[in-house]
Amino acid sequence: MDFGLVLQTDPPASRVIDLMKRAEQNGFTYGWTFDSAVLWQEPFVIYSQILAHTSHLTVGPMVTNPGTRTWEVTASTFATLNDMFGNRTVCGIGRGDSAMRVAGRTPNTLARISDAMKVIRALGRGDEADLGGGTTVRFPWITPGAEVPVWMAAYGPKALKMTGEEADGFILQLADLYLTEYMVKAVKDAAVAAGRDPSEVKVCVAAPAYVTEDDSPEALAHARQQCRWFGGMVGNHVADLVSKYGTHSVSVPEELTDYIKAREGYDYSHHGRADNPDTDFVPDEIVDRFCLIGPVERHVEKLHALRELGVDQFALYDMHDAQEAVIDAYGARVIPAVNA
Repeated sequence: MDFGLVLQTDPPASRVIDLMKRAEQNGFTYGWTFDSAVLWQEPFVIYSQILAHTSHLTVGPMVTNPGTRTWEVTASTFATLNDMFGNRTVCGIGRGDSAMRVAGRTPNTLARISDAMKVIRALGRGDEADLGGGTTVRFPWITPGAEVPVWMAAYGPKALKMTGEEADGFILQLADLYLTEYMVKAVKDAAVAAGRDPSEVKVCVAAPAYVTEDDSPEALAHARQQCRWFGGMVGNHVADLVSKYGTHSVSVPEELTDYIKAREGYDYSHHGRADNPDTDFVPDEIVDRFCLIGPVERHVEKLHALRELGVDQFALYDMHDAQEAVIDAYGARVIPAVNA
């Protein structure tokens, strides 16, 4: 199993770079960041420095979207980084929850994501791509062997189907075992129906992890509070699904939708932060299901279970008060145990 580190690009950028270096030294192979131009610093500028200060880490956004930048600019940025540092980037893409809404825009449609994925992938490997309206372009400076894999974030039935049909990888932002099994199956089934080899679609589960010294009530309570923000972030996507499919729908599992009944609103100024005041509605049960918390043994056990469900990578959201400690605990005890 691969392991990734997920960070926000809060200033100073030097700290983001240092944490990514620390992650590589501890056996992580992927470095991901949020991509929301108003809330945080520009990630692609920071990727260049991460790549320059590491030797094998693959970097990318979790996730970018097809509305913030034009598709040829996104493709050129990835391709330039690959030309400088080797094929060490991955394009995580989604609808653009915070990036679009904070800028007063609506998240992108699946059709737009589909078109963007095709263009970014094609241009990134040196092929021609239609930007729309009959305008076909190609980067003349791409070298042979270049590639930009595109991984799609998804929850809903149509997005899961499209991921299986078109994406190089599937990003699932939660670590609940039931929902992981349900959604990975949906993606793999869609890949098979589209005539693809389902093993070609990589699966990345992304969720906060918090390692405690023991499983005492006090330790677990603190860990839950540090990770509760994640249920609020996922809740934004769930609220969109409920709005589209209804509260009780055969299209969306109630194991995903039930917990947002008490959700009243969301302030993006606290997005992805442990002190988010808009996540009080998230119960302990959801934190336990969606995240990895507790002593090392609990993490190893859940990661083994995720791998059995077809998960190729666990990407660790590291937005809490123990960033270095969790990276080091994973490097010293969790990753060796999982990949023994």
